[in-house]
Amino acid sequence: MDTDRLYPMPAPEDDPRFSFGLLADVVSVLERHGYPRPTHGRDLIDLHGALFGFLYALPTETASH
Repeated sequence: MDTDRLYPMPAPEDDPRFSFGLLADVVSVLERHGYPRPTHGRDLIDLHGALFGFLYALPTETASH
């Protein structure tokens, strides 16, 4: 196990940082780097889910903290 990893973090019950504003910022970064802007609802839902999966350990996973 790599104990130096910071992510995924334990999933909080509520984290105001994980917002649609964060998603909009990630979309803007992707676009600035030349990727097509995701505008379809399913693309945005999948991106939001991928971001959540990177940031937070699911209850069935063991977080590194």
